[in-house]
Amino acid sequence: MSTLYIVATPIGNLEDITLRALRILKEVDFVLCEDTRVTRNLLAHYQINTPTLSFHQHSTGLEVNKLINLIREGKNLSLVTDAGTPGVSDPGGVLVEKVIKEFGDQVKIEAIPGPSAITAAISIAGLPLDKFLFLGFLPHKKGRQTLLKEIANSNYPVILYESVHRIEKLLDELSGNNYQLVVARELTKKFETIYRGTAEEIKIQLKPAEVKGEFVVIISKNE
Repeated sequence: MSTLYIVATPIGNLEDITLRALRILKEVDFVLCEDTRVTRNLLAHYQINTPTLSFHQHSTGLEVNKLINLIREGKNLSLVTDAGTPGVSDPGGVLVEKVIKEFGDQVKIEAIPGPSAITAAISIAGLPLDKFLFLGFLPHKKGRQTLLKEIANSNYPVILYESVHRIEKLLDELSGNNYQLVVARELTKKFETIYRGTAEEIKIQLKPAEVKGEFVVIISKNE
């Protein structure tokens, strides 16, 4: 029976990888990567020579079928994303769904858990987050206002991702509301920074030179 391993990889610091993940990455026939260049850096760091194949949100049906055929041939594959746990705001779930539909229980799908930007941010937030709503990346335009209204109406804290290009726009959109925010920038990396306060307060804290990298934003309503 072939196995598809869903392998979590570091979100920044290369030391944040499990021994089990390293073993699996060495043992499989191929590593499926969001960006082969990024994954090869990780593999080279740990002297892993497993061949890599590309799988990302723009992969064609033909490319996906090629991966399905590898499984049909009995190959063991591991799926990684550029950073964190596959399937969280990336197309990993698409491949898992395809494999389930194609093979059912004839192929084992196994999670190799590890780093995730969501859980890292939650652990240092200092907010009650036993329940929360995760919205991933907000859309650029269409549907964005609808989700902002959903944030306003949510009975639970909301967690989302935001890019460097839109973090200031998001803070503007959240200003004037009764929100307490935790904004985590560059988690686990050299310039990791955590900002706490209202949207207006964080805009003041966020220096222009620090508007880089990706952000995890936790939005909680003040009581």
